[in-house]
Amino acid sequence: MGVTARGVGLLVAAVVLLGAGFRFAYPELTLLGAAAGTAVGYAAVVAAWRPRLTVTRHADPDRVARGEPAGMTLTVRNTGRLRAASLLAEDRCGDDTVAVPLLRLRPGRDTTVTYEVPTRRRGVVRVGPLRVTRRDPLGLVALSRPYGGTTPVWVHPRIHPLAAVPTGAGRSLDGRVDAVPHGSITFDSLREYVVGDELRRVHWRTSARVGELMVRENVDTSLPRIVVLLDNRATAHPERRGGTAASFEAACEAAASIVTAAVRADLPVVLLLVVPALAPEAGPGDAGDAVATRGWAGLRGRLRRDAHRPGGAAPQADSPGGPLDRLAAADLVDGDDALQATTARVRRDRLGDTLVFLTGPGGRGDLGHVGALRGAYPSVVVGVFGATEPTPPGAAGLVVIDAADGAQFAAEWDGVGRW
Repeated sequence: MGVTARGVGLLVAAVVLLGAGFRFAYPELTLLGAAAGTAVGYAAVVAAWRPRLTVTRHADPDRVARGEPAGMTLTVRNTGRLRAASLLAEDRCGDDTVAVPLLRLRPGRDTTVTYEVPTRRRGVVRVGPLRVTRRDPLGLVALSRPYGGTTPVWVHPRIHPLAAVPTGAGRSLDGRVDAVPHGSITFDSLREYVVGDELRRVHWRTSARVGELMVRENVDTSLPRIVVLLDNRATAHPERRGGTAASFEAACEAAASIVTAAVRADLPVVLLLVVPALAPEAGPGDAGDAVATRGWAGLRGRLRRDAHRPGGAAPQADSPGGPLDRLAAADLVDGDDALQATTARVRRDRLGDTLVFLTGPGGRGDLGHVGALRGAYPSVVVGVFGATEPTPPGAAGLVVIDAADGAQFAAEWDGVGRW
């Protein structure tokens, strides 16, 4: 509860009038002071009344590409039974606020407001909660309360069409072969059990030894797999304007374009960040890129499970908790030493046969760590964004694409994208 400037002035006047009235024996001043104090007390009681409101939201759509339109429909219902509500309300939409008129909202009635969600920047726009302000008729006291939860709207990076998708060395003589459920009979590794795994794939001897369920992981060696490694270190994208690094935004667009092209071609694809982040809010069952909570072994098992689901297709790129959601929530973080540790794990686990590393101008000096992955990945491609000068040819023996933005990267991709 907050007392307005008018309320503070009236409260001070009440104290002064009461003091002067009692000190100098002026009953008129005492009466005025008591009236002023009573008005402030009445205002506090009126403002403290809590209306019974139910708030629901519906985003249409809740996942869009940057720059595409998105709307939010807000419905406020008065579930009280006695009195109408005349309130001041505003809904938070990202960094902005939207006024919501709640004038004479009768019991059992509702009001609906529709407004646009800003999508000019990639990210997760959190809408809500609705903040309702209750004031007294004299404007002496104001009390604000939140109603409803928060609804996220995922603004994905722009997707540029790619004419070719890298297929690495994972091709059979008969062409691409669809994977069977959970891979072929070729044993690859053991991983932790996750909900949904078939019990017949549990390796009981190892499970008894380690004290937790372990599952056999098989792979289809004929199906090419793509690994996209996005460099989200702040040092790799040093130039920022308005809180946004243009090189990182371009890298996100390139990652989204590769993932989408791979999904459309029915190729397994996984997305990794150099500095792993916690999973963004999404639908039930989302594991995200949560290395901090489940460890690299759990992430490795999830990636392999997703990559070798029935039909050989990767998860839908725009599904809840999918790679595009992780790209929308990705942000630059501090982690100068993370690249060496991440490349060591990627080399050890061998999550695919084609590696695409996307970085900024500050990451060109670390391409040696990426070059060390050539023994584990037959094809390694590096995308460098925002560099003022071209990367030296043959840097660390890698195929390097220098691009100013995602559109230029897509235009130059076809020249090196036929493997």
